Amino acid sequence: MDRRRFVKSLTKVGAFGLAGVAASSLAWYNYFDGPVFNPCMSGKLPQHLWDHELMQLAFENVDPTNLWDCHFHLIGNGLKPSIDSKPSGVWLSPNMSSYSSPLQRLQYSFYMNAGCIQEPEHADKIYLQNINRLNKQLPAGVRFMLLAFDYHYDDNGQVDRDMSTFYVPNEYAARIAGQFEHFEWIASIHPYREDALEELEWCAAHGARAVKWLPPAMNIDPSSKRCEKFYDKLVSLNIPLLTHAGEEKAVHSEELQVLSNPLLLRKPLDRGVKVIVAHCASLGENEDLDSKSRKMTSNFELFSRLMNEPQYGNNLKADISAINLFNRDIDEIRKLLKNQHWHSRLLYASDFPLPGVIPIISVKNLVSHGLLKPQQVSFLNEVRQYNSWLFDFLVKRFMAADGVRFADECFATRGHFVD
Repeated sequence: MDRRRFVKSLTKVGAFGLAGVAASSLAWYNYFDGPVFNPCMSGKLPQHLWDHELMQLAFENVDPTNLWDCHFHLIGNGLKPSIDSKPSGVWLSPNMSSYSSPLQRLQYSFYMNAGCIQEPEHADKIYLQNINRLNKQLPAGVRFMLLAFDYHYDDNGQVDRDMSTFYVPNEYAARIAGQFEHFEWIASIHPYREDALEELEWCAAHGARAVKWLPPAMNIDPSSKRCEKFYDKLVSLNIPLLTHAGEEKAVHSEELQVLSNPLLLRKPLDRGVKVIVAHCASLGENEDLDSKSRKMTSNFELFSRLMNEPQYGNNLKADISAINLFNRDIDEIRKLLKNQHWHSRLLYASDFPLPGVIPIISVKNLVSHGLLKPQQVSFLNEVRQYNSWLFDFLVKRFMAADGVRFADECFATRGHFVD
């Protein structure tokens, strides 16, 4: 079995792909760049890294005031007050810290480490302190768009905590974004909620720049008629929908993977919603709903079909978060890089704190496939020790296929959220 197939098989163990990818590092250790855990070096990024010619090259033609990371998780556990001494309202499934759910507990420990949270009881406060520190190391103007995250709802529009993994209230995301000028926020509203339209209006009035869905985790069918009024409200408020497509491994939702089919997004697109497809649907397979045979087809191929349809040229976009993870198809990354006619519709995003989960992004692996250069390895890995967000940005600035990199406009994301 070749390396890529082996990694993909591991990601199907249980319901949690991150555990599989982490485990794969034991078999493919030569592709990994250092320790398994994020060293979380504190303090300022060393001056020699800022002065490095690669750093200068990365920020060339990038206006920091237009660089908004549109996929940045706001994490915590709600155990203690947040950075403003108020409760966050964040809820985390008990399974995440239970020894009876070892895969979810492993996920939780990796996320805590990725966010440099050494005292989990103070996770809300420490996480915000850490991402504030990371942002202050960057050129002035860079903003992180913090994601709220709604519960799983059943088909009757009722919260189902047993099926939910975590919850981040809109009120919390709005409150934090209002306190720091380098944060924006993205709401999360389940469309089956009885108060969905009222909540959307509240979020718009309080500065939400978009709405985030993760259909398999939340039990949302984007093609359902139940979503139509919500879509119409999004259009009237001029608020984009940032929605996951492609197989979801960060939460436990195997039985609902059909809801991650990119073709289900025709419904909001046809109603005029601005849709941003998270991760470019770069994982797994789904039925080809356009084919009589309904054959299983890669989600990326289905996404590509939508991107190439002229009627969606103005309102279909995608973010490039997580495309550099170890379990992604290298050929799909190459296609994203080489399809330059897409680049004006591809938005930089990090999926933070994932860049701090050391085993799942390997610089050496990207070098082995010709997407990065060997002379970039030591620089990138040293930056990662201090600032994993900056590491992710640099990797995506440098990745190239046959000399073609992501265009500068992929990193000018602000204009997609502000008229």
